[in-house]
Amino acid sequence: MPPYKLGLAQINTQLGGLRHNLAKHLDLIDAARKEAVDVLAFPELSLTGYMLQDEAPTVACSPTPEDETFGPLLKASRDLDLLVGFVDVDERYRYYIAAAYLSAGKVIHVHRKVYLPTYGLFDEGRFFSPGETMRAFDTRFGRIGVLICEEFWHASSPYLLWLDGADMMLFMSASPVRGLTDNDQLQSVAWVERVNQAYASLFTVHIGHSVRVGFEDGMIFGGRATAFGPAGDMLAAGPDFQEGLTLAEINPDTVRQTRVRLPLLRDERPDWVARQLAQIQQPPARGLSGKSK
Repeated sequence: MPPYKLGLAQINTQLGGLRHNLAKHLDLIDAARKEAVDVLAFPELSLTGYMLQDEAPTVACSPTPEDETFGPLLKASRDLDLLVGFVDVDERYRYYIAAAYLSAGKVIHVHRKVYLPTYGLFDEGRFFSPGETMRAFDTRFGRIGVLICEEFWHASSPYLLWLDGADMMLFMSASPVRGLTDNDQLQSVAWVERVNQAYASLFTVHIGHSVRVGFEDGMIFGGRATAFGPAGDMLAAGPDFQEGLTLAEINPDTVRQTRVRLPLLRDERPDWVARQLAQIQQPPARGLSGKSK
C-alpha cells in the first residue's frame, strides 16, 4: 500500500451549533484538499461541542445522506476520507458519543464510545449510553480502529483493536487541560503524548490523535494533535491552543518493517489471555469455613 497523508483537525466548536460547526468542517476540508490530505480526522463531538448535557437529544444526527448535517459531509468525502465526532441515537432513543468514518460518499463505520468518564469534572454517564462494541474496519488505506478520549486510557481498548487487525489507530478527544509539568508543559497533554507513544510502539501501529481547542462552559481545550509511527517515533505535532491542520505522512510499509524487527503481534496469545480473564472473573472458591482458598 502506498504512503498517504493524514490530516488532524484542531477546531474550536460552538456548543450546540450544528450549522456553525458544519461550516467549520467544510472550510477545513477545503483546506485539507489543497494540502492533498487523504484522511482528515476531527476531534470528539466535533459537530456539536462537548458540554451538551441535556442538550444532547437536540443535536443528535443520523449518518445518512438525507440528514442535513451528514449530507454535505458525505458529499465532501467523495475525494478524501473523513472521521467526524457527533451524537448518535438508536431506535430506542438512547444517545451516544460517536464517531463516523466516511469515504467515497458512504458511511464505512460508526463507533460509539464505550468508556464514559463520570468523575471529577466529567459527567458523561449521566447523559449518554455506553457503546457495546470496539472493532477495527477496512478502508482504502488499510484497516483502522477508532478510540474516543477516555477509551484510550484503558489498555484493553487499543489491545482489542490491535488483535482485530488495526494497523492505524485514530484517537479523538475533547479533553480539558489540567496542570503543568516541571518544564511548564501542559500536564494533561504530556500524559496523553506518553500514552500514545507507548501504544504506537507496544502495538507496532500508526497512531493519529485529533484534539479539540478553545473555551467552553469554563473549560479550556488545549489542542496539540500528534501522530506517531509504529516504532514510537513522533511524526507530527500541532500547536497548543490554536485552530489548524496538522499533517503527517503515513507509510504503511513501516508497520511491516517494525514487526519484522519486533514481532510482538506474532507472539501474542489472545486465547491464553481469554482463559486468564475468564479465571480472574470467576468468584473465588470458598471452603467450609467460608474463607477463600
